[in-house]
Amino acid sequence: MKIWQTRSWLTWLLSPFSLLFWLISQGRKWLYRQNFLKSYRSPVPVLIVGNISVGGNGKTPVVVWLVEQLQQRGVKVGVISRGYGGKSKDFPQLVTAQSSAEMVGDEPVLIVQRTGVPLAISPNRQQSIELLLQQFELDLIISDDGLQHYALQRDFEWVVVDGERRFGNGFVLPAGGLRELPSRLNSVQAVICNGISAQAGEYQMSLEPQQAINLKTAERLLLSAFQQQPNMAIAGIGHPPRFFKMLQSLNIPLKNAVGFADHQPFNETQLSELADENTPLLMTEKDAVKCRAFAHENWWYLPVSAQFSAEDTACLLDPILQKLGK
Repeated sequence: MKIWQTRSWLTWLLSPFSLLFWLISQGRKWLYRQNFLKSYRSPVPVLIVGNISVGGNGKTPVVVWLVEQLQQRGVKVGVISRGYGGKSKDFPQLVTAQSSAEMVGDEPVLIVQRTGVPLAISPNRQQSIELLLQQFELDLIISDDGLQHYALQRDFEWVVVDGERRFGNGFVLPAGGLRELPSRLNSVQAVICNGISAQAGEYQMSLEPQQAINLKTAERLLLSAFQQQPNMAIAGIGHPPRFFKMLQSLNIPLKNAVGFADHQPFNETQLSELADENTPLLMTEKDAVKCRAFAHENWWYLPVSAQFSAEDTACLLDPILQKLGK
């Protein structure tokens, strides 16, 4: 939300509610630390990839990257997710590549389709972990989001920060977009900056697309194929302008760009009206998992992959591998 990026009269009007939110969240956190509220310790180590702000910061690409890196090193990984945006009430449940994004959420389906990792969803993270461990022999559990879910004990905490928006106006909800204050970053094992403005002590990450994939035919094209004509773009992610700016940086001309809410459900009529059959409709991979069943031949998605330097990759993975004895 734009009002969370600057300070205005509305910010100060809402600031007492932000103070109340902060006091409640800090009190709840203290109760868990003092064991007045029960927390769960997993039989295997847990790593949380989360954030301190509302909205998409790039957590899912980090989870995909981390799963792939650990799989390459022989680590047996499982992932848990809340399944946000899904309509299912059946918890916990395993997610497969054929699962409905409408039922289990778009991000879990994307992660499984990209990596083949065992993944379970439930608002109760303990239930998801127990389900995974009943059916798979795992070395590590990665939690997609859940930094503030203190009912789950953790061994590692990674926080992803949007390099462009950073921490907005610095207020916690509802006057700002923060769940916790930036000082929370002092207690995590890694701060990953998604963008070009990593600060001292942060790990620089970039999201790079290599090609476009057709939703209906699975045909793959170089991105240069879309530079010679106007295109339509949509994005139902936490910060749609990031996708549109990426397209523009790739010299892909846009006839129009429409942003939707994060986890927005789509239907054929809604999207087919945006682009005629001669105009490519470009979307994110996260949107594509919700549209394959009714896709048209002019619909394409651009999968992105997280990129880190070799030095940062080693620094991020070494503590995990040491913990696991790998």
